[in-house]
Amino acid sequence: MLTALLFDLDGTLTDTDTLHLQAFRKLLHEHDGRELTQAQFNSQISGRSNGLLFAELFPAASAAQRQALAERKEALFRELSPTLEPLPGLLRLLKHARLQAIGMCVVTNAPRLNAEHMLGAMGLNEWFDHVLVSDELARPKPDPLPYLTGLQKLGANAAQALAFEDSLPGVQAASGAGIYTVGLATTQPAEKLHEAGAQLVIEDFDDPRLWALIGGMEG
Repeated sequence: MLTALLFDLDGTLTDTDTLHLQAFRKLLHEHDGRELTQAQFNSQISGRSNGLLFAELFPAASAAQRQALAERKEALFRELSPTLEPLPGLLRLLKHARLQAIGMCVVTNAPRLNAEHMLGAMGLNEWFDHVLVSDELARPKPDPLPYLTGLQKLGANAAQALAFEDSLPGVQAASGAGIYTVGLATTQPAEKLHEAGAQLVIEDFDDPRLWALIGGMEG
């Protein structure tokens, strides 16, 4: 029986990686003239939480300076994303889940201000029972804790849930929590998502294989 859907946000509900890349490029250029390639972004930055990421990007900076740099980057991202489009098929899935009384939760490594901004930019503020932000928990993705917390909040167990992720740390977190993990091939190749633990990889939420999976779980 399917009782819970847990969603990453960036790259899963909406394709935002190009906007994050632009924001990081502007921040690094402002700070020390550094360049950032698409390949570097994909392998080193995409899907990671800011705490560890900014310590690596700016090792000589103090904690306060790194926090200010992270806030600047996120402000740049929000400026670039006044409106956002949900991934194809997402609204269909959310409506189906609501009709079937399936609990829904966002589990994101994004800061809360960004998470609220993105949901608002898509018009999806009211669709989710909980919005869990990894920075507010003891450990971010790729640790399973954010997804285990999501299951707890929804009163569900892993066998009755589906998780949706586009990043490698996110897939590792969801699959590590024992949840059947669906990878969205928006930011990573399908083979890498499978290697990280995704059991099904789709392009968007209209994929008939996803709906066959949901139908089978609903019995």
